Amino acid sequence: MTAVGLDRLLRPRSVAAIGGREAEKVVLECKKVGFDGPVYPISRSRPTMAGVPSLGSIADLPEPPDAVFLAIPAEPTIEAVGQLSAMGAGGVVIYASGFAETGALGLDRQKRLLAAAGDMGMLGPNCYGAVNYLDGVALWPDDHGGKRIERGVALISQSGNVAISLSMQERGLPVAQLAALGNQAKDGVPSVMRSLLRDDRVTAIGLFIESVGDIPGFCEAALQAAKQGVPVVVLKTGDSDAAARVALSHTSSMTGSSAGFNALCDRLAVIRAETLPQFLEILKFVHVHPGLDGRRILTMSCSGGEAGILADLAEKIGLSMPPFAKDRADALLDVLGDKVTIDNPLDYHTYIWGNGPAMTACFTEALRQDVDAGILALDTPDRAGLDLFGWPEAMDAIIAAAKETGRPTAVASSLPENMPVALSERFLAAGVVPLQGFDDALKAVDRAAWYGEARGRALDASPPLGFGLAAQGRSVVLDEWRSKKALQAFGLALPQGSLVSSASEAVAAAEAIGYPVVVKACAAELAHKTEAGGVALNLADADAVATAVDNMTSLSERFIVESMARDGVCEVIVGVTRDEQVGPMLMIGAGGILAELLKDAAVLLFPVLEADVARVLDRLTVGKLIAGYRGKPAGDRQALIEAVLAVARFVEAHIDRLEELDINPLIVLPQGRGVVAADALIRWTE
Repeated sequence: MTAVGLDRLLRPRSVAAIGGREAEKVVLECKKVGFDGPVYPISRSRPTMAGVPSLGSIADLPEPPDAVFLAIPAEPTIEAVGQLSAMGAGGVVIYASGFAETGALGLDRQKRLLAAAGDMGMLGPNCYGAVNYLDGVALWPDDHGGKRIERGVALISQSGNVAISLSMQERGLPVAQLAALGNQAKDGVPSVMRSLLRDDRVTAIGLFIESVGDIPGFCEAALQAAKQGVPVVVLKTGDSDAAARVALSHTSSMTGSSAGFNALCDRLAVIRAETLPQFLEILKFVHVHPGLDGRRILTMSCSGGEAGILADLAEKIGLSMPPFAKDRADALLDVLGDKVTIDNPLDYHTYIWGNGPAMTACFTEALRQDVDAGILALDTPDRAGLDLFGWPEAMDAIIAAAKETGRPTAVASSLPENMPVALSERFLAAGVVPLQGFDDALKAVDRAAWYGEARGRALDASPPLGFGLAAQGRSVVLDEWRSKKALQAFGLALPQGSLVSSASEAVAAAEAIGYPVVVKACAAELAHKTEAGGVALNLADADAVATAVDNMTSLSERFIVESMARDGVCEVIVGVTRDEQVGPMLMIGAGGILAELLKDAAVLLFPVLEADVARVLDRLTVGKLIAGYRGKPAGDRQALIEAVLAVARFVEAHIDRLEELDINPLIVLPQGRGVVAADALIRWTE
């Protein structure tokens, strides 16, 4: 019933607006956007609103309205919501503030508001509302910049002002639905997403959010979007890295506040955007092409300078530009002649500028190249009185070539302002993506390619393990020896070693192990032993071992003696921390004493699969070292993957009590020789 109520609110056939100036603005905006259902103004002080006669009270409504915009003070709002729910209204937008955001009194109000709402859908409180440009409904007390369309993207924002700005963008993005959520007392991001997914006119969903709140609901909605092939793009604020509250390990200080949400998006095939312009460009691209098969692109330009910029950006972003196949090169040579170098990027010069048939032939032959997307660089002047010779021909040619070949095609301007809105809309109508600004354009292509890959994974994904589950009980830290033994039980490889209490015992252990050895102080409070002087490496004889132990007696009463790992290809850090919302997170990255400085790391959520670990290693810099960089010996990649999976098994077995885990360094030996966990730390609850 609640879902039905929200659907009625977002796609209403009848509207009521209750209040004063803001309510009258809603009536006016519904008329302006072309709503053809009944609109019922309700006011005790205004006989009419925007020319429509007002009703005196809710009791005077001739029918239960599907959607109500409620702009009266907080206490009367609760009474009105109860009346509307009792009569069977669909849903309400609560404009008033003074609820949970104001403290204890407001929290009590919000509880009473929710009780009064029943099964009705609700946006707010402290909320601007929603505009439906598909059906012509504006539950919105302010100006906005959209217009009626037949299909397009939906934008959900926690900020009313950002929502207004997004509606007024002049980039040609077809906005189908616009919703500002305010406090999200009842219906938040997940439930609004689910409602939008029940409308097949919505091609993609864009989220501007500060937080998700309901992680299980967000997972459900995002996975449903992936199943339906409706891309979700999110721009999240508050993502700056913050130190962990208890930074015992390197892992804690390396996983900032954004790490968990990024990992969640990766699992759910939710596309991350970094800026508002990039957010809009990605949405434009996936509106037309919801995902690409790969990252191979072709670019075309009549300028060597533009060709060079695009090539540089493509390499930086990770898009490949394969050379033309011989048959394609020969066909282009026939069109362009021998004065043009046939290459990708293609600089077709200006010999054919203004020649419609020749430009069409050039673009068509180029787009027949086996790539995942083709991009034409085109900056179009937009000033009165200019002679636009050549530009209309270029537009017609690229549209015809895209239609002929079926190749996903975009037209990109070098600067955002060099793509007139009318031209953007014409390209979109023809199935060609108008992208504005080379950098954001190529990032949009890259994100669409990422989505094409990630969606396949998301279809088989499960919600993260342990989300919202806080470890209970008193927190304790295990020393290195106990931490290692706990992990060894789940398959983690350790160096040969002994735990000793004196210099003489240490020497005996070293003799049994064989030199060289490592001696370390062993105490739970020594999280960072190297900085405290609690580690002595590469000890080659008994005197060195005895001296090392004597030097560490002020740090601990017990010592670890281990074989010294030699010929390591690289050092890796594997760690686990808990995020308040998404639960345990596993981090893999470059390790050793420079782990925090390099920050070459990636985060995965549980359950962790072998394919996840392999994919992460492929994109990390340390993964290139393991593969054998510049003739150096390759590391034992499979042994590293198995070690990470051993850690994952340990975490899943203790998911209700583990708080933090750190293995640094995990030394990767040459191929076939395995890996060795040189240090480890576990913090969990008793």
